[in-house]
Amino acid sequence: MDWTPLILTFELATVTTLLLFPLSLMLSFWLVRTNSKLKPLIETLVSMPLVLPPTVLGFYFLVAFSPNNVFGEWLTDWFGIKLVFSFGGLVVASLLYSLPFMVHPLQAGLAGLSPTLTEAAYVMGKSKLTTLLKVQLPNIKPAILTGIVLSFAHTVGEFGVVLMIGGSIPGKTKVASIAIYEEVEALHYGVANVYSLILFAITFCVLLSVYLVNGGYLKRFLK
Repeated sequence: MDWTPLILTFELATVTTLLLFPLSLMLSFWLVRTNSKLKPLIETLVSMPLVLPPTVLGFYFLVAFSPNNVFGEWLTDWFGIKLVFSFGGLVVASLLYSLPFMVHPLQAGLAGLSPTLTEAAYVMGKSKLTTLLKVQLPNIKPAILTGIVLSFAHTVGEFGVVLMIGGSIPGKTKVASIAIYEEVEALHYGVANVYSLILFAITFCVLLSVYLVNGGYLKRFLK
């Protein structure tokens, strides 16, 4: 069995989650505080990956990033970036596809945060950065954990988007979900079962950890 698709899958999920957290945090702050008329439009765009078929998003990513189109040609000519059929393309597509799974928990956590905590920190002379790191983020830890875990697990399970934008290049864009599909197509059910079982077990453990931590079960067990 080739372990490369599994390694690539978790590499993609890790990079996507690390990049997605700060971007989603800034967007969530803006969504919670803004009174802009654009807010419903932005919230709709953020939530679109929840309802759109992944192949639709993948198709538009493929069209947009293709060197034969204006945007793709601009990226290639000015920055030397080629996103189609590359790991970078998978990361960009995953950032957009997994965006609601990070933004929604963070937005809910920030919306439920009492403004008096922030105001008290400012009255005590704390900077915005100190208030963020020592007051706001620690008070929304369950939301942060939920967002990180859901985004990671969702990226691990991507299929349609990564197949459209990345294809199936071994060692470069062939992630585990695509490897499972190809093994089934080749009637190699044993190998497909191993890939599937590993993804199932890891995803189950990751999600279980969220429920144990956020539900307080872990603290009660350790007492």
